[in-house]
Amino acid sequence: MALFGGYASDLEAQDTDALIQQGKYVAEASDCSACHTVNGRQEFSGGMEFKLPVGTIYSSNITPDPVHGIGAYSEEEFSRAVREGVRRDGASLYPAMPFPSYARMSNGDIHALYVYFMKSVKPVAQAVPANGIPWPLSIRMPMTLWRAVFSPSVTSAWKDVNRSFPSEDIARGAYLVEGPGHCGACHSPRGMALQEKALSNGSGTLFLSGGAAIDGFIPTSLRQDQRRGLAGWSEDDIVEFLSKGRNRHGEAFGGMTDAIFHGTQHLTDADLHAIAQYLLSLQPHDLSVAKWQYDPSAAKALQAGDASAQGAKVYVDHCAACHRTDGHGYAPAFPPLAGNPVVMSDDPASLVHVVQSGAILPGMTKAPSAFAMPAYRQMLSNQQIADVVTFIRKSWGNNAAAVTAETVKALEKSAPAPVLQSKNLPLN
Repeated sequence: MALFGGYASDLEAQDTDALIQQGKYVAEASDCSACHTVNGRQEFSGGMEFKLPVGTIYSSNITPDPVHGIGAYSEEEFSRAVREGVRRDGASLYPAMPFPSYARMSNGDIHALYVYFMKSVKPVAQAVPANGIPWPLSIRMPMTLWRAVFSPSVTSAWKDVNRSFPSEDIARGAYLVEGPGHCGACHSPRGMALQEKALSNGSGTLFLSGGAAIDGFIPTSLRQDQRRGLAGWSEDDIVEFLSKGRNRHGEAFGGMTDAIFHGTQHLTDADLHAIAQYLLSLQPHDLSVAKWQYDPSAAKALQAGDASAQGAKVYVDHCAACHRTDGHGYAPAFPPLAGNPVVMSDDPASLVHVVQSGAILPGMTKAPSAFAMPAYRQMLSNQQIADVVTFIRKSWGNNAAAVTAETVKALEKSAPAPVLQSKNLPLN
């Protein structure tokens, strides 16, 4: 099918089974289920809550129900919604829908995605809650200007897709990361208008250099940044993380767990290696950051029975059994804290929130064991959490700034609910 050609009008004339399988794969690569499926409800029936700076929105029903879903959409209307952020009635979608990234998707993938939703997904006659964005921010007309300024046209996006790459595998990885995978939606910084400051590596090193808080967690750099990014990760490390949610360096939590559970674990090994090769090709954003070096002094003190450092006693009592006194953990079951980018982040919110609310890593197809870290919010005081987080951030060569009880208290307002009460993922 030509890249910018017309749309097939007769779905029955296509090799429907093959297109459905391709479309299902594209939906997984695009992480559609993670945002449009609430645990316990029919798949893709919408209603997932997103708390944004401008208010609360709910993901739409994208089943082929003709009233509450997308069943009345033609393929051209479907493509315009996915790649340009325009609904069937002409109104603009809010950019919580990552259409600036989806603009890069090929006509072939869009066609297969349309066939999959229309032919294979079960229609669900279920309305979603009304968005909670107050007037006048709820007016969609200004979004037309936002799209014109910040969202690329399909033509301009594809010019960037077709830029020069060192290899076909890296080009494929770039397509998946920058396009359907929409990794930059979380892992790239945003401007005052909530636009991504860079939509691809072709726009510079801000792309994937780390994002703002999402559900209380800080997305790390996916570039080759020391201490804050993927420096030190091998191709196999990245593949293992994206397929299993865990590797020798760490484990997924927060929104990344959803992205792996619903999305990347279903990708082929070839595509996962392509993604890894692309990420390994990205130069660091901040060249001034020194390489992390392990410092054994904290481990030696604890092993000698010296827990006098700030937070050391709390760490020994509540953390060392899984993460060890040397900070190396028992990967991939229990992640290392020594040299962990999440631990060394300038913003301690992710680490504080994991201690406050706990974390669940569900079983994946290639790693069926599930692991859970308990929430300590009711067990430890704000001062104790500040102390243990400070100990972790200062030990084993991490050398990150201390955290105060005031910071922990302030972060309580944005802390996720304890995971065992609210997680949208099954344990197995």
